[in-house]
Formats: sequence, structure tokens, C-alpha cells
Amino acid sequence: MTVHAHPDDESSKGPCTVAKYHAAGVRTVLVCCTGGEEGEILNPSLVLDEGEDLGSRRRRELEAACDIIGYDELVWLGYRDSGMPDSEANARSEAFANAPLDEAVARLVEVIRRNRPDVLICYPDAQHEYPHPDHLRAHEISAHAFDAAADPTFHPELGPAHEISKLYYTVWPAQRMLKLHEAYLERGLESPYTVEFLERMGRAEPFSTSIPIAEFASVRDAALMAHATQIDPDSKWWFGLPSDVRDSVYPYELYRLARSRVGEVDVVEDDLFADITKEPEFSM
Repeated sequence: MTVHAHPDDESSKGPCTVAKYHAAGVRTVLVCCTGGEEGEILNPSLVLDEGEDLGSRRRRELEAACDIIGYDELVWLGYRDSGMPDSEANARSEAFANAPLDEAVARLVEVIRRNRPDVLICYPDAQHEYPHPDHLRAHEISAHAFDAAADPTFHPELGPAHEISKLYYTVWPAQRMLKLHEAYLERGLESPYTVEFLERMGRAEPFSTSIPIAEFASVRDAALMAHATQIDPDSKWWFGLPSDVRDSVYPYELYRLARSRVGEVDVVEDDLFADITKEPEFSM
């Protein structure tokens, strides 16, 4: 089960991993916390249909991306996009960032207890590069729900308690971005990545888990393209290199094991389900 803040986050953070496990027969569930109503149309060639709003279009885009990635179920948590920090949308009562914590955790716990996942994936605890209110809250409710879902005294009406074996944080693939930059230069092309961006990428996040996704690398581009309001198909940032180059420069998706009930978290692994057959043994 993965928890994301807005439509399109699922396509830039771990889509190939989900596709790989889905192909292997693992049930995959996406929880999307908001509808992305406060986003902007980033594709200059796209115009909404008459009478259409951005939120409804982005919902349809996410449904299409889920089909491409291979999610078995899409769950809308039911909150409104909170907008960027210090925006007017931050003050809306229905914004995800303003939801009572217990209420939002309970909504996620219901989904967890109904689906009973072995692995939960969410955003990291430190989000210095992109401190969006909804990303911060998505992490917060996921971390709480990891414990609350296993507590039989927490909203017992939501179903039988369930212990998730492992909690992972997504890791932005700095290594991949640097290799893409090098691939531009090797071909005599101008890289779309700025010096400032590359300096940020030089501060790569620590990770425990590297998932080989070479056979599923093309899923990322296809899923991103499904988000037509958010992704410019002519963007050099996303698509300036041949697809075979994009797919091959760094065919891994990275995660950090944050919590485990089946072993230590200080590990090096290439499988999110490693050790899950062991007897429960909680560590932090």
C-alpha cells in the first residue's frame, strides 16, 4: 500500500516498483489524500473542457495512471488540496493540512484494516526540498496509522486490528538525476538541470532498499504522461533524452526502511518483502 498526497505523485515516486510487484501477483493499493484541486496546468498545450474543473480532470488522470502502473485499488481519502505554503488555500477548512489528525488517521486506518497490507510506503520524515503541507501531513498520518492500525483500542469499529510488517519512506532518486545530466552532456546536448538543482542532488538521501526495475522502467514515463495537465510532453526535463536512455541510466527505485516488525531497519536489501516470513520482532 502506498500513500500519496496528490494525483501524479504516484507516477514520480515508485511507479515501477508497484508495477513490478503487481506483475508478480502482489495486491497493490494506492491511497490518494487529496484531489489536487490547487495545482496548475503545467502543459501549455492543454485546455480544460468547457465547464470542467481541474480537480475532476486530475481525478480522471490518476485513474488512467493507476491502470498503467497496475494498482488493484485506488482509494480517495477525501480531502481537498491544501495548496502551497502560505497560499489562500491553506486556510480552507476542508484542506488536508487542516484536517483533525485523529480523523485523518482513522480514515487511513480503515483502509489498512480492510486491505491488511504487509508493506506501507509513504513520504519521509524530513522533507526539506519540497515541504508541501499535504506531503508533510501524508507522512504524519501514515506514521501514526502504522501504529494505530495495530491497536485494537483505536476505533475498533473500523475493523480488526492489523500489524503492518514494514514501513518504507520513498527516496528521491538523486543518483538517477545526476546520471541523466551526464547523459545529456555525453551527447552534446544542453542539460535542463540547473547548477542549483544539481547541487541539491549532490546531497543524496540515505537509503536501505534498492529495487531493480529495468523491465518496468517505461512505466514511469507512461504513467507521467497520463497526467496531461501536469506534464508537458515536450519537456526536456522529463523527456529530453531517448526513452531507452532514460530507462537505462539508473534502473532502480530507492526506499528507506523506517519501521519493521520483522527485523532490523539497518539493512541493505533489494526486496520490500524481505524477512516478512519471520516471526514479528519490532525495531526502530
